[in-house]
Amino acid sequence: MQYWVSTILLILGIYIAISIALYYIQDYVLFKPEKLPKDFQFDYENQETKEYNLETRDGAVINGLRFFPKGESKGVVIYLKGNSKSIKGWGKFAVDFTRHGYNVLMVDYRGFGKSTGKRSQKAIKRDLQVVYNKVKEKTTEDRIILYGRSLGSGFATKLASMNNPKMLILDAPYYSLTKVTGRYMPFMPLSILLKYPLPTYKWLKYVQCPIHIIHGTHDKLIPYKSSVKLSQINAKLTKLHTVIGGGHKNLNNFESYHNMLDDILNSEPKTIDLETTSINVIHSAKKTKKKA
Repeated sequence: MQYWVSTILLILGIYIAISIALYYIQDYVLFKPEKLPKDFQFDYENQETKEYNLETRDGAVINGLRFFPKGESKGVVIYLKGNSKSIKGWGKFAVDFTRHGYNVLMVDYRGFGKSTGKRSQKAIKRDLQVVYNKVKEKTTEDRIILYGRSLGSGFATKLASMNNPKMLILDAPYYSLTKVTGRYMPFMPLSILLKYPLPTYKWLKYVQCPIHIIHGTHDKLIPYKSSVKLSQINAKLTKLHTVIGGGHKNLNNFESYHNMLDDILNSEPKTIDLETTSINVIHSAKKTKKKA
């Protein structure tokens, strides 16, 4: 009996130790920042940019970069990036929007690039709302598009749920970060331990603008089925775009992805008179003949 009690206590002790370690190291596991010196100069071929530094109420500095289109602007895309590197590298994707006539604003989260400050889910959400408010000072909300890529998809959804942008575009989004990490640590109490649960599915219910979800069928980090589930939450406003064969980091290498962006950014929503369609037609059940 004593042996089993000791074994159970040992297993319990190891479990608690792992839980405590996970709580303190999760920032290092989740975020892969690239830090840049204050005097770093951004430079992109054939791209006109302007750098911004926004000081927050707790003294942090959020660094951002604005990319300008050639010709008249159709609006602003606030691009919320993934969990790695800095806007130095992510800036290469701005061309996918400037070519359609949109300004693109990219910002680095706290601890990324030139941005400073102690990172937390609450702080990042607050920072991004301040950024959104600054954009609203220059243009109207019906000209603002929120684009969230991977980690940024949760923050973009939260922003959209609290504001009224033109549309929300989610690129390889997760149902919640708790669900994603739960695939790798199914026996850990992640709902308690995670400092960044990012429940996209909860926030999506309150979004009132058109929602476009783009996901690859071969995404091994965030499964395609997570976008299928998300698309059902606010179904009337949501359209799911599928990149056949697309993984988590290579959607931009597929022509279909760029065709989807073209449709999303340049097509005006159409109102269909459902009374002229077959929406109310119900397939009748097959009748079986009764035996005499």
